[in-house]
Amino acid sequence: MNLLSSVSPPKPVALLAYGGLLPFLGLALLALVSQAQRLLWCQALVSYGAVILSFVGALHWGFAMIAPGMNAQQRRTRFIWSIVPALMGWVATLLPLSWGGLLLIAGFFAHWRHDRQLSQVMHLPAWYLPMRLRLTLVASACLLLGVLVILIGS
Repeated sequence: MNLLSSVSPPKPVALLAYGGLLPFLGLALLALVSQAQRLLWCQALVSYGAVILSFVGALHWGFAMIAPGMNAQQRRTRFIWSIVPALMGWVATLLPLSWGGLLLIAGFFAHWRHDRQLSQVMHLPAWYLPMRLRLTLVASACLLLGVLVILIGS
């Protein structure tokens, strides 16, 4: 199977990527149903979101190191962008939970936008952008649910 032309990610990639959504889904559900521990679950949700946003940012560091055909400016842009999600994630953990969750949502969508820009500079597997969009939508929906739980519960 050709990794670049396949429209479906390899099974291990899909399992790991979509498996990474389980903490988002579980923590959002716990925040919704467990009033006594609502703040704990929302804090865990924001913390996990910050870790995952940092992880996806690091992908661009890797792309900048190995992508053939990038000019120096394109490489520099990828390296600079690659650290921005980690900084956004860190700041999100320092903010009140609702603001932190919203910052993470903005970060996930900004990163997806940068993934789309990257696809103009280098050839990505056909499955990469659709998978990243699905991951972004589910993670962001869970974070938004956490934000709403905090705001309504306050």
